[in-house]
Amino acid sequence: MSERQIEYRRLGRTGLRVSPLCLGTMNFGMTAEEPEAHTIMDRAIDHGINFFDTANTYGGGGRTEEIVGRWFQGGDGRREKVVLATKVYGGRDPWPNTSRLSARHIRAACDASLRRLQTDHIDLYQMHHVDRDTPWDEIWQAMDLLVAQGKVIYVGSSNFAGWHIAKANERAADRGSYGLVSEQSLYNLNARMVELEVLPACADYGLGVLPWSPLAGGLLGGALAKSEKGRRSSDRMQASIEANRTKLDAWEKLCTDLGVPPADVALAWLLANPAVTAPIIGPRTTEQLDGAMGALDVTLDREVLDQLDRIFPGPGGTAPEAYAW
Repeated sequence: MSERQIEYRRLGRTGLRVSPLCLGTMNFGMTAEEPEAHTIMDRAIDHGINFFDTANTYGGGGRTEEIVGRWFQGGDGRREKVVLATKVYGGRDPWPNTSRLSARHIRAACDASLRRLQTDHIDLYQMHHVDRDTPWDEIWQAMDLLVAQGKVIYVGSSNFAGWHIAKANERAADRGSYGLVSEQSLYNLNARMVELEVLPACADYGLGVLPWSPLAGGLLGGALAKSEKGRRSSDRMQASIEANRTKLDAWEKLCTDLGVPPADVALAWLLANPAVTAPIIGPRTTEQLDGAMGALDVTLDREVLDQLDRIFPGPGGTAPEAYAW
């Protein structure tokens, strides 16, 4: 383990303790081939990261879960050290009932993920999107059965609106179920809409918040200085850079003045929010993983936080005050 002492955080209202950075695996099998992915997971454990996130659709048809599963088979207590999160909703097969959140698909998808991951349980099983066609009673019937069978320990959500979180947990409470314990949302300095209702709902119902795309796809990682390199040179990223150039100029100047890499400041800003449990980082190399760990050493004072609010103004606070008065 690295010399840095990680302060583990409770996941929402649960007693489960997870690292303040979550290792996202979406690049495994895509831009990080299996040997590099295994090295990244080894390094994550060395750093004290115990929280890994994946999904049944990552890598195309579950390849990413398979890569993680083969890494677990390397022994040395790897599976026992990891709080494993995966997701259910999507499916590549166009045949009916091979996607979304019917009870049938939830149960079948869970069994398929367990086979690919080569484990007997999933610590955090997340609904990747809301399914407006499936009643909550049906969803909780399926999830409660998986919990009773020992295949799932906790249930979370991803990409839910605030009212979805409220409705899901109220229905769970009516059934005597534990309900959602986490929400994985798009959240970064340049995408702050969840501050209106999602974050307040999570705080009220005791859900941990797991921000995905904490660097806005690289936009907050020093995009101006690196605009000609790698994925930042793509037409899409170049268009995003131009659309946000004024903000990025001020952002990168502030980071330079602080003497801290922009990516570290972006992660530290999320970590300073008590609603946030662990931003999800998606390194493609061990060097990127090592670099992300620097965010844990960054503390942003009130003056810097205020400057960041001026550069990247959010929606104005929580609803309804943000827009009603």
